[in-house]
Amino acid sequence: MQEHVISHILAMDPSVNPVTVSGWVRAFRSNRFIQLNDGSTLHNLQCVVDFESFDAEILKSITVGAAIKISGPLVASQGQGQAIEIQVQTIEILGIADPEEVKLTILSPKRHSLETLREQAHLRVRTNTFGAVMRLRSKLAFAVHQYFQTNGFNYMHTPIITGSDAEGAGEMFRVSSLSAGNAPKNEDGQVDFSQDFFGKETHLTVSGQLEAETYAMGLGKVYTFGPTFRAENSNTSRHLAEFWMIEPEVAFNDLHDNMDLAEDFIKYVVRYALEHCSDDLDFLEKRLLEEDKAKPQDQRSPMPLKEKLNFVLEHNFMRVSYTEAIDILKNSKPNKKKKFKYPIEEWGADLQSEHERYLVEKHFECPVILYDYPAKIKAFYMRLNDDGKTVRAMDVLFPGIGEIVGGSQREERYDVLKQKMLAMDIDPEELYWYLDLRKFGSCVHSGFGLGFERLVQFVTGMGNIRDVIPYPRTPGNAHF
Repeated sequence: MQEHVISHILAMDPSVNPVTVSGWVRAFRSNRFIQLNDGSTLHNLQCVVDFESFDAEILKSITVGAAIKISGPLVASQGQGQAIEIQVQTIEILGIADPEEVKLTILSPKRHSLETLREQAHLRVRTNTFGAVMRLRSKLAFAVHQYFQTNGFNYMHTPIITGSDAEGAGEMFRVSSLSAGNAPKNEDGQVDFSQDFFGKETHLTVSGQLEAETYAMGLGKVYTFGPTFRAENSNTSRHLAEFWMIEPEVAFNDLHDNMDLAEDFIKYVVRYALEHCSDDLDFLEKRLLEEDKAKPQDQRSPMPLKEKLNFVLEHNFMRVSYTEAIDILKNSKPNKKKKFKYPIEEWGADLQSEHERYLVEKHFECPVILYDYPAKIKAFYMRLNDDGKTVRAMDVLFPGIGEIVGGSQREERYDVLKQKMLAMDIDPEELYWYLDLRKFGSCVHSGFGLGFERLVQFVTGMGNIRDVIPYPRTPGNAHF
């Protein structure tokens, strides 16, 4: 007999033909009503048992958390809360769950804090909240690939182990096969990395961008979607040490093409989530509204979840220069009344989340793309403007989250790029291959990076980025 998943069963019509389904018990009431869930949907399937027809030992094993297989005909439900139910003919116990041990876990049917859920991350996907978040994460990942594949991009895998730092930040995890306590030393008393596995010092990558640029120069349109790592000691709700990055890179695209691509891409994946994850979004929206009730007014979500997502779809992204944004912020009420944690005093300031959210939520009341940032606060590879002080950078800002995308037109001129590298103390020899690209048919090209978890966080409404990845890696935490 073919086995069905609950998401399909709930869409079927009543029939005398039995269906078979496996799942985990969410509840068992009155020795009669089983609430079964298999992870395919937020909703449970009600399975009605005639307890007189089954052995007492079997019924005793149907406890919260247990895995069971059930067969029986689908019938119209007589009770409230569901349209159909299964009249159980056979029950097979696949895996038991001791009720006393279940009581000590988040599987127990009561409300648990998100912190408690993180402590039991191996079980939290069995809860409604995390089931919904992870189904959405899966759908969004599919939408990312679907967008790029249907638009002629080539998917490439950039190295996870790298000898370069794309950002020049230096906050990277070292990869080494040398003995931690007895590493060979050079004449200066420093670790001799020439004896290491790769013959040099290597790290986990912070970005696949530089390598993606090399492939854009041969394939035209490429994208990466893979794990990246940052050894920042940032123990906040916005940072992870291990996360996934989406990075398209396009030959012959200038900054304005890049902005168009970012807007079109984001709208596509958000629309996909709204069209394919309605039940999970409804649940998360209700959850968010309940959570907001306990928060001060100024910390509540600016709008309900689905409204926020439609807000992105229904508005053209406002394009504003950094210089214009600084003028707006300098003259804003929060700045004049010293309400900003980081006051805006002069051109050249590095914008914080509070400034970005003000522009989106209060001033323009739509998503915003800021462009032409000061060169001093941006990376070496960004194309220098003719004014000599700004670069063709762009950031996409969203309600509730601030920056969600960062990108730029890349510097295609050999001499200018080399000069910028030297000015920022980046060794041209280390990135000789990147410079080399500028000698052989160099052309205008652009790209951006979008942290996938930041996108999932926005779409699900979750307040902490640790709750949108299965096993978060943060300072002091690698338990799973």
